[in-house]
Amino acid sequence: MKPFYVRELTVYPVGTRRVRLLAVAVLASLVANFETTLATILPLLREDLDMSLEVYGLIAALSVLVGGLSAGFGGILSDRWGRVTILVPTLTVTAACNFLLATVDTVGGLMFVRCLMLFIEGAAITITASLVRDFSPRVGRAQAFGFWTWGPVGASFLASAIASLTLPMFGNAWQSQAIIMGVVSLVLCAVIIWQIAEPSAALRAQVMSAEVAVATEEKIDPGKVRELLRHPHLWAHVFGNTGWQVLYWTFAIFGQTLLVDSFAMSAAQANGVVAFGIVLNAAAVIVVGRVSDRLQLRKPFTLAGTVLTIAMLGVFVALIGSGASGPAVVAVYAALFLVLGVAYVPWMANFSEDAEDVEPRLQGAALGLWGMVVRIMIVVLLLVSPQVVAAGGWSAWLLVGLAGQVVFLVSMLAFRGRWRTARPASAPV
Repeated sequence: MKPFYVRELTVYPVGTRRVRLLAVAVLASLVANFETTLATILPLLREDLDMSLEVYGLIAALSVLVGGLSAGFGGILSDRWGRVTILVPTLTVTAACNFLLATVDTVGGLMFVRCLMLFIEGAAITITASLVRDFSPRVGRAQAFGFWTWGPVGASFLASAIASLTLPMFGNAWQSQAIIMGVVSLVLCAVIIWQIAEPSAALRAQVMSAEVAVATEEKIDPGKVRELLRHPHLWAHVFGNTGWQVLYWTFAIFGQTLLVDSFAMSAAQANGVVAFGIVLNAAAVIVVGRVSDRLQLRKPFTLAGTVLTIAMLGVFVALIGSGASGPAVVAVYAALFLVLGVAYVPWMANFSEDAEDVEPRLQGAALGLWGMVVRIMIVVLLLVSPQVVAAGGWSAWLLVGLAGQVVFLVSMLAFRGRWRTARPASAPV
């Protein structure tokens, strides 16, 4: 018997109904990222707990590792038990954990709460990506995943806006933000519970090339995860993109610090540069996703975006220590975020489609495997990057990120899919 909040669809949704369900999946992605945001209160939290940055790095690495394990198992379970069955409890419990976070008064307590929250959140992020796939036929999948990437971006802006408005009202007490995030997240969870639905197992097993209505009552057995493990091109996707993510997560975690250390910017200036780059990235993923869908091509966009990223990263590394002007740094940094968006969304659609061609019932497992490997990489990044930067500066670590881009570039040789649009069939004579 399904839980009360689960609504299964036996007919594929079309038109405004499908768009609404996609919007709910994107909202769930935003909530999953928002309710675990700590960056807005980290300086206050560190001061209150007398916690060094190195100690926080260890806590972050451990919690991300736990989240990676959750992402892998959460994807598999969502294929077997259903997306919404697992998504709603994970979102709700993580939101409630913010009230527990507000009671933390020791470093050990923070470690426990963060590991608990990230363990739950890891499954939720994977499931929201699976829902986006379920409600996006191939003719619109890249653009749909572009909107899905707005989840973490929107969560960062929402958390920052709330903190800037409310922290002065509560005497800069970081506990106030934990409570506010819990309340806001629970309200948004209520909206999700009210609106969310998911395709039945039979519908998830079908490959939708275009938006069509499909009625079926067929019951099928869940696919076997080992089906995914036997295909080298899927491993190329997972490990290749993990190499690509080294650079992305370097900027996501240390972007402001890198700009302050390398170009003597103030914290406010660095945040402004990062915000500008995020806006360009958010626009790029939608525009490129739309064009990729219109042409039904993935690999050329991923290739072009990666080559441009390598070129722009080379320019950015050359600027470090050169005494470059502020506008030049802003332009190159923003361009980096722009071309990262060009590469990412078409790749995600390509990965989803390649996994779908192997076994459409295992989208959650495929995305969960990728999420788990990426989180393991983030753990390594959190532990190793400070040592590399201490020894050789940010230029040395950015070269590691460049190597990851090259790994991704080489891995494209194994991806499936066309490099150019198909020629129209000749009319019969």
